[in-house]
Amino acid sequence: MQESKTKDPIPENFESIEAAAEFWDTHSLADYWDETTEVEIEVTAPRRRRVAIEPELWEKIAVQARAKGISVETLVNVWLAERVAA
Repeated sequence: MQESKTKDPIPENFESIEAAAEFWDTHSLADYWDETTEVEIEVTAPRRRRVAIEPELWEKIAVQARAKGISVETLVNVWLAERVAA
């Protein structure tokens, strides 16, 4: 014989994102699957621009970036911002 397990109702509104996180940390969505509905969402993210850098130049930049403790992308952005501002 299988035990019947009652489940807590999903709150109509959570007081905070923390309250929602606490609820779902202690409850399984599998127990509430029959209460879900399919939705469609559209996500738009800003496009990132890419610039090709010669491999030898990249290595020189990477050495300087490591010495400063920052990423190559950050260092190049700093240099470009300085150049554009000049």
